[in-house]
Amino acid sequence: MAHQINFNQKTGKNSFMSVKEKAWHNLGQVIDRYPTSSEAIQHAGLDYIVEKRPLFTYDTTNHIGKTADSIIIPEITVPNFFATVRADTEQVLGVVGNDYEVVQNRDAFSFFDAIVGGGEGILYETAGALGNGERVFITAKLPDYIKVGRKDMIEQYLFLTTSHDGLGSITAAFTPIRVVCNNTLNAAMQSNSNAIKIRHTASAGERLKQAHTLMGISHVLAGEMEGLFNQWAKARITDTEVKKLIQIAMAPNKEVLTNLAEGKTELLSTHYTNIVDNVYEYALASHTQQLETTAGTVFGAYNAVTGYFQNVRSFKSDEAKFKSIMDGTAKQRAQTTFNLCNEFVKHGGEALIYN
Repeated sequence: MAHQINFNQKTGKNSFMSVKEKAWHNLGQVIDRYPTSSEAIQHAGLDYIVEKRPLFTYDTTNHIGKTADSIIIPEITVPNFFATVRADTEQVLGVVGNDYEVVQNRDAFSFFDAIVGGGEGILYETAGALGNGERVFITAKLPDYIKVGRKDMIEQYLFLTTSHDGLGSITAAFTPIRVVCNNTLNAAMQSNSNAIKIRHTASAGERLKQAHTLMGISHVLAGEMEGLFNQWAKARITDTEVKKLIQIAMAPNKEVLTNLAEGKTELLSTHYTNIVDNVYEYALASHTQQLETTAGTVFGAYNAVTGYFQNVRSFKSDEAKFKSIMDGTAKQRAQTTFNLCNEFVKHGGEALIYN
């Protein structure tokens, strides 16, 4: 299943909830009002306990000649390693080390409550579990908007994910989304990151400290983004400059930039040139690019790249798309575009150099 939403065999339900509208996969529970975080856990089927249990193996040398019906009792403890097990279904979620600390879903979500200051004005929109329940997530919409121009609105979200398989940290991220085209505009501004990652070995006190840090980051980023995006929405850029900006932003390596600088377009791959053409077409033709804030503006150039990954590019699965946008190639390309746009506003066409 491309969606990988957990299906609980005992309850016969998918571990997912959304408010008012069905998600793209049409699974899970749709509720008619915004829940508290504890209610979200229950609606999404995330109210299970994860246990850290010792691992054992067998001494096969002592069981030579045993029949298939023989009961073999584990005799050798695997030192320093444990299994994380979902207690309600007895499914193994992962293998972890000594220092790994299980963070129960309810504790991760209460941590999220701490991030949003107790929930006042915060709207929990989705929550769910993937795979066997080894990864859980929740999204919360913040009450304020980033406003660009008179009508271009950007919603502010916090996204929290945690895992029980030992392969990921607790991650909380600030994610602005442009309403008109559901376009994720996450970017690190100056020295600020839009996310924090906390290891499962961290204490509850340390997690709480990090939580308040993220809220501080979110408030700063929102203010900076509103000022910057409004500046970009007033800065003009020609179609030729947009094309060049896209070529630089989408270049996978320096060799491509060198070929562009030397005019050796015949050495560019068809795959790369098709991507550039598709982004450029989206920049000029998409109805979301025809607003006063985007038509012929630097803000529109930035949205051309981010919007391409959100609304045009094909991915193997929606999970692959999500990973790319949140912390993969799409995010990297968006960050490069963000930096290019910022430099273009300051220095004009001189910022668009193939190097």
